[in-house]
Amino acid sequence: MRLRTVLATLTAGLAAAATLTAAGPAHADTPVNHACSPTVLLDRFSDVLDKTTYDGTFVGNFSALALDRDGSLAALSDRSSLFGLDARTLAPEKVVPLADENGAALDSEGLVIDGDGTRLITSETEPSVRRYSADGEILDRLPVPASLLVSPAGRATANQTFEGLTLMNGGRTLLASMEYALSGDTAGIVRFQTWQRTKGDHFRLSAQYAYRTDAPFLGVPEVQALPDGRLLVLERGFTSGVGNTVRLYLADPRHAADTSGVATLTGQDGVRLVEKTLLTDLVTCPSLGATARQPQPNPLLDNIEGMVVTGHAKGRLKVLLVSDDNQNAVQTTRFLHLRVRV
Repeated sequence: MRLRTVLATLTAGLAAAATLTAAGPAHADTPVNHACSPTVLLDRFSDVLDKTTYDGTFVGNFSALALDRDGSLAALSDRSSLFGLDARTLAPEKVVPLADENGAALDSEGLVIDGDGTRLITSETEPSVRRYSADGEILDRLPVPASLLVSPAGRATANQTFEGLTLMNGGRTLLASMEYALSGDTAGIVRFQTWQRTKGDHFRLSAQYAYRTDAPFLGVPEVQALPDGRLLVLERGFTSGVGNTVRLYLADPRHAADTSGVATLTGQDGVRLVEKTLLTDLVTCPSLGATARQPQPNPLLDNIEGMVVTGHAKGRLKVLLVSDDNQNAVQTTRFLHLRVRV
């Protein structure tokens, strides 16, 4: 959603030397606390792609990240472009335009790269989930429950639909997160829709789960599946004159109720919601010299929207976040590299 709203280094000396890091100078004898919380560390951040272009295309508006099969990083712009980035330097290496069946632009938000290299991409417009080839050809379109369609066709609000997308259960289950509640559901309770893989790598509609955000003004811009069936969930909001709220949760949908047949969710109806545990509020992260172009409770913060797990290191997940700058002069395209213990 277009709200107004990296890579590891473990010492201050390395942070000062890293060419991709926008953090201010540090000295070898000045220790830097990288802890955001007992479970999350911020290694560093990078603004290297902010307000740049590649092959005539603006580099930014990033809404999702994924690892490609060749080890590169895929970065999805919500302006119908899919970039390939060097995973180490973040330098753009290619860009593929995207469109719907009529050639119209997408509000592209969620991204999964499947095992065969095809791309599953959500658009908030309808909303929709389509499968694309690596060169941007539409191969398939998944069914979407009527209630999740944008009003008047359904109960969703425009620009508040499928934001996050991830594959679970070894690739057998696809999960998309709505950003905000449906009309009729209590504010702050959002629905997670799943599909099961069928023959020929198609997907059929499956269970739906309910997740409660910390406050009605917080939405869910991204989800990432872990091998054990749990999820990393981003919650994000923006308050004019104050700035962004960005929180990272560990969530467990494995014992949640299937809400696909529940017309309205109140939170008081006995429906078992997805359980969640706060890992960190990013406002508590060290700023590492970051600057902000608009008021922020921590200058490190911006409109964080994309997330991908890139590996493991010393018992922690390596998690990369990116902000959507909305091609706005007061926002920044910023990558944050976290190490997360779950």
